[in-house]
Amino acid sequence: MDFKFLIDIFLHLDKYLGFVIDKFGVFTYIILFLIIFAETGFVVTPFLPGDSILFAVGALSAVGQLNILTLYVVILAAAILGDTVNYWIGYRIGPKIFENDNKYIKKEYLNKTKSFYEKHGGKTIILARFIPIIRTFAPFVAGVGIMNYRKFIIYNIFGGTLWVTLFIFLGYFFGNIKFVKDNFELAIVAIIFISVVPVFFEIIKTKLEKTKTSS
Repeated sequence: MDFKFLIDIFLHLDKYLGFVIDKFGVFTYIILFLIIFAETGFVVTPFLPGDSILFAVGALSAVGQLNILTLYVVILAAAILGDTVNYWIGYRIGPKIFENDNKYIKKEYLNKTKSFYEKHGGKTIILARFIPIIRTFAPFVAGVGIMNYRKFIIYNIFGGTLWVTLFIFLGYFFGNIKFVKDNFELAIVAIIFISVVPVFFEIIKTKLEKTKTSS
């Protein structure tokens, strides 16, 4: 296997899962752990697949190619640990960025971020799990905003469990239906759309509350 092919597998693992399982066997669980951990743990890797992998591995578990219990524990650990590492990176690096005010980076931005996470941090950490890219940045920003860690870890565990459970078991129960297999990308988009509906409700609710307060 050449290097470019390996990179392609890493970036589009959901499409190569069958090949990876045949080639690496039990080490597939380690590969899955690393990808989910990186996708949630580092702000520089939001491009890695997340939702699609969870759905795909759930479907493969249903036909016996992966053990559903082992898979669930590995993915859940990766999701929770990833967000935790991302939080601490933001916590350690973020405030230093704001030490000296300049045109683009001001302390007031940090203070506003902190105020936002004190008020809406819990909901943000949970809902962000279901939005690609935002999922990668939310825990980092929580760390930058110095969100209380005890509060963060509770919502991190709850949000991570909800995200992993929903996508893996949707794949497990529905991923091998012919229509879903033939329209895999559409199925993932539909699931993501349904899962972000609460986000839109929160935005509308916040705007209505602001309008009511101002009036």
